Amino acid sequence: MNISERKKRILRAVIEDYIATAEPVGSKTISKHAELNISPATIRNEMADLEAMGLLEQPYTSAGRIPSPGGYRFYVNELMEQHRLSLQETEHLNAALRLKTQELDRVITEATRVISKLTKYPSYAISAGPSHVTIRRFDLLQVEQQTFIVVVMTDTNIVKNKLLRLPADLSETQIHLLNRLLNTSFTGLTLEEITPDLMEMAKQAVGEAYALLTMVIAFATEVMREQETYAVHVSGLARLLEYPEYRDLERAQPLLAYLSEESALSALPKPDDSDVKIYIGPENVEGALQDTSVVVASYDIGENMRGLIGIVGPTRMDYAKIAARLYYFADGLTKLLGSGGDQTKRKK
Repeated sequence: MNISERKKRILRAVIEDYIATAEPVGSKTISKHAELNISPATIRNEMADLEAMGLLEQPYTSAGRIPSPGGYRFYVNELMEQHRLSLQETEHLNAALRLKTQELDRVITEATRVISKLTKYPSYAISAGPSHVTIRRFDLLQVEQQTFIVVVMTDTNIVKNKLLRLPADLSETQIHLLNRLLNTSFTGLTLEEITPDLMEMAKQAVGEAYALLTMVIAFATEVMREQETYAVHVSGLARLLEYPEYRDLERAQPLLAYLSEESALSALPKPDDSDVKIYIGPENVEGALQDTSVVVASYDIGENMRGLIGIVGPTRMDYAKIAARLYYFADGLTKLLGSGGDQTKRKK
């Protein structure tokens, strides 16, 4: 699109004023920008041209202009300057990345909470599981007679537990035998490798403890299936209501409902590299996202897994600042998770 330098300066001024105020921007407001040095009459003509080009819109007669989705896209591609994080911003982000937990799903949950707080928008994270997950370790803990807690750790460092109840007592010897069998014969196996023949052999070995064995294996397979799919984490949905665009609950409700659905979030755009991607308004194919923007970055979890972290908000957002913060945070997650940080004990 061939646009004069003067039109570009005016378009940038309109967009940046609208991002800051959420109010339509008039020619008198733009004329006050010292660097422009253009009369209000000339600005009015240029804004009319920008509207004809589809880069600005006039929400109602006699109002100033607001950016169109196309205007935002032109701004992001051609006019937006790269935001340099301040020392204070990097200190806040670095502090936020000191996630004090061992389990991957808790790290990602905490990451979404932190990025929502830092950007002041709802955030989401998706961790894409590997093609095959196995159990690294089983632990059986007897709580009381006929009641056990089974703890499983996957080869992706996910730890899950479940309370199990049996109809009959088991001796300490039987529990010890079952625990040993689980950790020698059922670790390192994919779902396909847990066969009926293997279960029959185990039945012969553990006898009366077989009922508990089947419950443990059923739980383990459930965990493996869950980890082989996308895990979705969301934080800060209520932050949408802080913005003028969503103070009308009738307008906010469809978006809030969409963002509350795990299956919907797993269908959000997935960039295939580490760059930050920005999807503006109609560029999001889902109807609930047509008036929003999605900014998303990918990060490396390690062991052939990648994840996504992003924010969702009105098209009127400070794209440069959001993209810079998200990129920095995603890079920090890669260093934490993908490079073998102490918290998750992963290898790159």
